[in-house]
Amino acid sequence: MGYVGLPTALGLHANGISVLGIDHDPHRLEAIRNQNVDLIGPDRERLATALGESGFELTTDVARLAEADAVMVCVPTPVDSRLLPDLGPLSDACDKLVRYARAGQTFILTSTSFIGTTATMLVGPLTDRGLTVGSDVFVASSPERIDPGNVRHTQQETPRVLGGVTPRCTDMAARVIEALSPSAHRVGSPEVAEMTKLYENTFRAVNIALANEFADICADLTLDPMEVIDAASTKPYGFMPFHPGPGVGGHCIPCDPHYLLWQLSETRTGAPLVRQAMNAIAERPRRVVERVQGVLSDNGKGMAGSRILVVGVSYKPGVRDVRSSPALEIIELLTRRGAKVGYYDPLIQRVALADGTVLESIVEPAGSDWDAALLHTVQPDHDYAWVHQCPMTVDATYRFSPSPAPC
Repeated sequence: MGYVGLPTALGLHANGISVLGIDHDPHRLEAIRNQNVDLIGPDRERLATALGESGFELTTDVARLAEADAVMVCVPTPVDSRLLPDLGPLSDACDKLVRYARAGQTFILTSTSFIGTTATMLVGPLTDRGLTVGSDVFVASSPERIDPGNVRHTQQETPRVLGGVTPRCTDMAARVIEALSPSAHRVGSPEVAEMTKLYENTFRAVNIALANEFADICADLTLDPMEVIDAASTKPYGFMPFHPGPGVGGHCIPCDPHYLLWQLSETRTGAPLVRQAMNAIAERPRRVVERVQGVLSDNGKGMAGSRILVVGVSYKPGVRDVRSSPALEIIELLTRRGAKVGYYDPLIQRVALADGTVLESIVEPAGSDWDAALLHTVQPDHDYAWVHQCPMTVDATYRFSPSPAPC
């Protein structure tokens, strides 16, 4: 019942389907009941409605999986500190699903993972239990397409890709997916659906890495990268704008391509472009810190002892989410180089760094209290006029107006 599971449950319930939301964390379920969760406006309204109606139930009792006609697996698929897939949550969820599976159920895997996940974690174990996929139970992959905080592309307006193990599996899963999305684009297998999601996010990763590289090139040539991107965007074909930034965070781009690279390493299949893009993305926070150090140096100051305010720490504007946020690594790197670092984010009260340090957001920031401000995430509908009081600013968003020194 996280950033995918909760909106999915709300979308189904809004279409008249009874929903049982299962999560192993009772604190998460309590936060949902208290409506203390990060949702876009329409989903927040759906939650308020669902909590007051029947047919929307929350539980930690995984044995109740057996009650469902259809089960959607919506668990995180992160990477570990070595950028290798952490399959623990997904493996655990699938193990429990198989344990309580019964004839007649439809199982849909929505979590992003390696090619063959559906076959390995669901089809094989269900078969070993004596259930025939395609007649006793129905299994499909339909990777989520949810962009947290984005009200322009909601789940209800975004088509989904769907691949079943058999045509009957696809038909059964489509009954669920089409209650959530305007259409289900059917493909020939779960593997095609799995690869589609990896391709979507790898495409974004490669283009973001390219946008960051062009921003660095523009800086060397004293050009405004955003002006260049805006100009290129006037071409009505063959170009899609991607924008530079301080790095990539969240649940998809920093993780998903590594599932593909991990799998390809086993088959010794080369993917040099993807690998280089992911290396560049991983290095971006360090590049930002080097830019801050350069700005300080240009103004006669060293990093050691300088007071630096990181403005915004969520991984994208408008969300209360710091998963894989570049801001956390940037803060750690600045601190290691001797800077005295604070942060301001009206949506994030406190953050925990990798070394266990806990920082709290500055409540009422004043630009004059700091030697430099690093603009990382500018939250919508908040006043940032005070930033211009800072003696030095570095804009890693490339969108702050009027623009200070670009990153």
